[in-house]
Amino acid sequence: MTEPPLPGVLADVAPILDHWGYPAVAALVFVEDFGVPAPGETTLIVAAVYAGAGRLNIVLVAVVAFLAAVLGDNVGYAIGRFGGHRVVERYGRHVLLTPARVAKAEAFFTRHGGKIVSVARFIEGLRQANGIIAGLAGMSWRRFLLFNVLGAALWVGVWVTFGALAGAHLETLYPAARRYELYVLLALAVLVVLLVARHLHRRRKGTAGRRNGGQA
Repeated sequence: MTEPPLPGVLADVAPILDHWGYPAVAALVFVEDFGVPAPGETTLIVAAVYAGAGRLNIVLVAVVAFLAAVLGDNVGYAIGRFGGHRVVERYGRHVLLTPARVAKAEAFFTRHGGKIVSVARFIEGLRQANGIIAGLAGMSWRRFLLFNVLGAALWVGVWVTFGALAGAHLETLYPAARRYELYVLLALAVLVVLLVARHLHRRRKGTAGRRNGGQA
């Protein structure tokens, strides 16, 4: 029996897994975790779906992704710790790490410390810069490693579990996903418009407040 195709962006990553399998999971998760723009998280999810559908081994997917995530973040930590701001300022723009973003992330990281390392994997942008920012902020490596391992275990565990469940019920979920795909896209579009409108409103309000303050 032919398995149904994967929906949306998952279908774009599927050929990579079909050809490369576990090395693709390892490589893409690894490089994404120190800032290289790569679909590491998407590949992990697709690999978990594949495993749930019986195309890969779920235990191997989890182990490979966990090790790659921990190692990738440690490379990022080394870049931040030993390369410092000089390296990040020179090459950071290639991975969307502008000086302004780095400064903002460092301040946020300094306030919240280790817990950010654990939850950062679930936040786009922070997942890629997590290790680099920890190194720049001067966090001790042992402390970083502890929270990094915890975060990797949680991140892999969540996506492997949900992906495997989805893969096991792919024949049921895929038609439903196709049926409601347009509504989901419309809802996301409305959400984006509302967020942009909110941002612009706050920006105009802040500008007006500064002008009134200057006139007082």
